[in-house]
Amino acid sequence: MSAYWLARSIVNDPVLYKRYADQVPDIVAAYGGRILARGGKFEILEGPEKFTRFVVIEFPSLEQARACFHSERYQSAARWRRQDGAGEVELAIVESLDA
Repeated sequence: MSAYWLARSIVNDPVLYKRYADQVPDIVAAYGGRILARGGKFEILEGPEKFTRFVVIEFPSLEQARACFHSERYQSAARWRRQDGAGEVELAIVESLDA
């Protein structure tokens, strides 16, 4: 079953955050992931309006989504968005329904 990374974030330092964001597509692809939404127009229908960037990434399985997040490559890239509060992120993985 497919699984999805659902992330919402705010970019506080665009230069540091870009160092992270530029690496993510290749890392995700190495785990069979496909970016479905990354930035772009959005509308908050309910909840806090703190976050200004939304990302949806599809993976072939929950295991591959987890492996990508915990990989050395992803964690190394993520240090750029964590450095000096360059970005704040909430990230969840959700498994799709069995169709």
